[in-house]
Amino acid sequence: MPQRIVGQVKRVNGPVITIKGVTDAMMMELVYVGEELLIGELVKLDGEEATVQVYEEATGIAPGDNVYGTNLPLSVELGPGLIGTIYDGIQRPLERLQEYSGDTIQRGVAANALNHTTQWEYTPLVKEGDEVKVGQVVGSVQETERVEHRILVPPTLEGSPPYKVAETVKKGSYNVEKVVCTLIDSSGRKIPLKMYHQWAIRVPRPIANRKPLGIPLITGQRVIDMLFPLAKGGTVAIPGGFGTGKTMTQHAIASWCDADIIVYIGCGERGNEMTDVLREFPQIIDPYSGRSLMERTILIANTSNMPVSAREASIYTGVTLAEYYRDMGYHVAIMADSTSRWAEALRELSGRMEEMPAEEGFPAYLPTRIAQFYERAGYMETLGGDEGSVSIIGAVSPPGGDFSEPVTQHTRRFVRCFWGLDRSLASERHYPAISWLDSYSEYVDEVAPWWQLQGEGGWLESRQEIMELLQKEVRLQQIVKLVGPDALPDSQNFILEVCRLFKTAFLQQNAFDEIDRYSTVAKQLKMLQLILDYWHLGSDAIAKGVTMVKIRRLKVVQEIARMRFSVPNDDLDQLDHIALRLERSMTQLGGIYEER
Repeated sequence: MPQRIVGQVKRVNGPVITIKGVTDAMMMELVYVGEELLIGELVKLDGEEATVQVYEEATGIAPGDNVYGTNLPLSVELGPGLIGTIYDGIQRPLERLQEYSGDTIQRGVAANALNHTTQWEYTPLVKEGDEVKVGQVVGSVQETERVEHRILVPPTLEGSPPYKVAETVKKGSYNVEKVVCTLIDSSGRKIPLKMYHQWAIRVPRPIANRKPLGIPLITGQRVIDMLFPLAKGGTVAIPGGFGTGKTMTQHAIASWCDADIIVYIGCGERGNEMTDVLREFPQIIDPYSGRSLMERTILIANTSNMPVSAREASIYTGVTLAEYYRDMGYHVAIMADSTSRWAEALRELSGRMEEMPAEEGFPAYLPTRIAQFYERAGYMETLGGDEGSVSIIGAVSPPGGDFSEPVTQHTRRFVRCFWGLDRSLASERHYPAISWLDSYSEYVDEVAPWWQLQGEGGWLESRQEIMELLQKEVRLQQIVKLVGPDALPDSQNFILEVCRLFKTAFLQQNAFDEIDRYSTVAKQLKMLQLILDYWHLGSDAIAKGVTMVKIRRLKVVQEIARMRFSVPNDDLDQLDHIALRLERSMTQLGGIYEER
């Protein structure tokens, strides 16, 4: 039990507690409140009074209760054992808490974030006499079959460089408390290194350099990869009203994207949605390793019925874990679902602290907090000389689907990619319901050189051409609503036909179909090119006098419509055969009309 008393409770206002008699405390210090030792954070100092934000249910706390200090900020433990674990917003392992307190987590129950008794097979990668620097790898542990956990010289290292290895353990099984390496700094002081270290969640981990973005995060979702790509190290917002598929879109990306590590933050979501995540993720087979997806996933479950202050901390916990694996040289994707619930937690806590509200009651510093979160993304050169990235995919839940509300608007200012979900598409059961009219990506030019190296190239031109067709379709649809489709010539009706085929055969994707739920880069390129071939050949045929009815009745058109279900990722020759049949059929139609 902590012995240092920093003050006594003066007033309790939900999760916000005022303490008096403060003489020895610091901002953002981790504190324990009352004899049950409820976890809290000191967020405001005012003379001999201070304000504490409590991360547990504050019922039962009374004036006069002691508040104990730790001299530490709110921090997380970083070391082997993170992968596959389910945490709450302040990195308490929920499965271990269940062992201690049953299905209902009791107040004051605590457990180490990492299991300090688990034995890990440690392999040293340095030897006595080697000179090392902050961020360098000194050893490794095989955390899961796919993830090699690299033990780093932590950025919290004290002393002055250069550092030399004085002693290192032999290869063997140790727990995280074992000193695996001892360094000596320039003054001769010995510094022991364990397999884990702690890091304050609100402080970004240091890097050597930010690098330009240029590699796309491949998600296997065609509407994203082809039309609105996200670069590794990039940021994207997914706004949408209730029922438009934000969570399902994030599930699909988490399941199939080519990131090395997934950090899924359930921030204030409904308990049944998080239950689905906890049940489904262990059952999903990782397409890159053939094993459970949980072997590269960390889950943070902070549901809407949990203390609101822990919800506010949860996204910082998640991004700190992501930065830790980035420092090992991994590419990490964060799913934050949803940042609107996080902003609501900020609003509630701000109101309880009697701060001046801004628009719609949110605190005036809301844009700053949103910016600070998304700024922790990026493609980085680590202190150890490796390259790693953190990509942030944040869902936004605007009330009533109103994209003009503050959280959506401020998020839009700080992200470079926007996947707007359309309620009308969701009502038509068109999923992912990402609107091709409201969405955009500023990463297109940056990832274009990478795409040009895939397949036969031409991705940028093909994307531009199909986007222009979709824009033309919008204008033609307005005419159709006024005068009907019969007033349009076949050349314009064919634009509507091609766009309809593109939406149903390409943009729409079934997450429950074994073939359609994920498309490789090669398949996506061939599918898009096949639809554009249909557009080019059909336009030429119509110019030669072929009617659109004749073109639509071609058997090969039905094959194109079914290709997303019928052509697996490992048998793309079928798409080449469809392309040959399309060209032959169109040539025959055009030839018949030319003879006439």
